[in-house]
Amino acid sequence: MYVTPLNADLLFEEAQKEALYLKLIEQLNKDFNLANEGVDFPMSLSPAELKIQLHEKIYRLIQYKFAEYLNLLYVIDVSEEEVKKLDGSDLVVLAEDVAFLILKREWQKVWFRNKFK
Repeated sequence: MYVTPLNADLLFEEAQKEALYLKLIEQLNKDFNLANEGVDFPMSLSPAELKIQLHEKIYRLIQYKFAEYLNLLYVIDVSEEEVKKLDGSDLVVLAEDVAFLILKREWQKVWFRNKFK
């Protein structure tokens, strides 16, 4: 049964437990590239490093390339409702929260694909 992780650390823990962490990185790379926001998160990246790099990427998009940021959320299919609930008063916190929403959605895709292949 799919259970939505409460934070990024629990999500990574679950991904590693299910041996799907590398698939999660692949999915992130694929969707970022589909949105023309080329990233190449290395497969060797630790969960902590991935969290930091994703957070930094989202922060830069929000700050300097807002239209591309919105396109990325659309391509990944992040819930607009969840994004609207976030407090946008602090960009650093907002970027961290959005990075988690992205991770949650990407994990959901990977988990379901694995479960029902």
